Amino acid sequence: MSLLRSQSISLLLSLGLLLQLAACSKTEEAAAGAAGAPEVEVVQVQYTEIPSETELPGRVEAFRIAEVRARVTGIVARRLYQEGQVVKAGTILFALNPEQLQASKLEADAELARTEANLVNANDKLQRYQALVSDQSVSQRDFRAAQAEVQLAKAEVAAAQAKLNRAKLDVGYANVAAPIDGVARRALVTEGALVGKDEATHMTTVEQVNPVYVNFAQSSSEVFALRKALRDGQLKGNDGKFKIELILPDGTTYPSAGKLSFSDVSVNQTTDSVVMRAIFENPQQELMPGAYVRLKIRQATNPKAILIPRDALLRDQFSARVWVVNAQQVLESREVQTGSLSGKQWVIEQGLQPGERVVVTNAATQAAGTKVTAKVVTVTEMNKADTDKGETGKSDAGKNGSGNSDTPEKSTKAAS
Repeated sequence: MSLLRSQSISLLLSLGLLLQLAACSKTEEAAAGAAGAPEVEVVQVQYTEIPSETELPGRVEAFRIAEVRARVTGIVARRLYQEGQVVKAGTILFALNPEQLQASKLEADAELARTEANLVNANDKLQRYQALVSDQSVSQRDFRAAQAEVQLAKAEVAAAQAKLNRAKLDVGYANVAAPIDGVARRALVTEGALVGKDEATHMTTVEQVNPVYVNFAQSSSEVFALRKALRDGQLKGNDGKFKIELILPDGTTYPSAGKLSFSDVSVNQTTDSVVMRAIFENPQQELMPGAYVRLKIRQATNPKAILIPRDALLRDQFSARVWVVNAQQVLESREVQTGSLSGKQWVIEQGLQPGERVVVTNAATQAAGTKVTAKVVTVTEMNKADTDKGETGKSDAGKNGSGNSDTPEKSTKAAS
């Protein structure tokens, strides 16, 4: 009996020892598995509100353009402005020889005086006939003829007065003035030139360049897509106000923002685009008419945009992909559809949902099915890390530079 009991006790002790060994083995395997899972940095996908922008080419145009033309025939006597000068409306730009015009004015004066004298005679005759017609000393026919002579004399006076007024205007037109405020461009005629002989000769142009227009066009398909997105709620409107930035030819941004002043109501059949116009202040005349620029236009806001860091995206000739850590902590490849770049981040239009985790470190070296340990980071932390790396690189370069500069001195001492 005692032998059986001792055997049972030994068996129970052996089973307990085996169970302890199995538990230790599982713990060690789990620890080894956890230690073997590489750590990767991930960003948590979430909705972000970003502006919906488009970049389009444009061309600068003067706010107002006035062609200065000769309104009378004459010889150019003097040019009274400097080419490129800023002028006010009414500033005299050219002076024509006025002698012929003044002679025409004197002739008109004389014509007016003659017709006025004829009117005096006609009125006197009519008064005499009026006194005689009552006793039939003058016939009714002669009396009516006297009345007609007065009317004719009045008409001749009016015509002569109009001719004199026209002659006075012509004398004034001998001084060719700027019709608007602006910059007077180069002269197209010189002193001694005959102008206005058969037509109003173009003498120069005055352009108002503060403010200026920038004309641009957007394809009709983009306009329709924008309106549909606004109607469906995918984009949020800006109360009809577009924020417009101007990119200069050297790549810098013009300091003043513009505003939309005109949008055509129809599509250009030749270019299949909608013509628009923005207006910009130009106090320093930095924007020159005719120059080509680029416009960055914020037409709406995307309240549910998904952004991922630029380095998290992998591209090939067929698709764009990212690595996603699933609920089992395993890497899986996900095909995505990208939009435009927003700073250093890609806008993802399809393929990701809020809450998913996207790998942002060493994306090119990852493999599908790998079990990993995910460490969530923010874009701000990533930008700070990049900044720190850049500063460290500059510091190291400075140290290396100083070390290199010391090397020749040591070599020189050693040589001496």
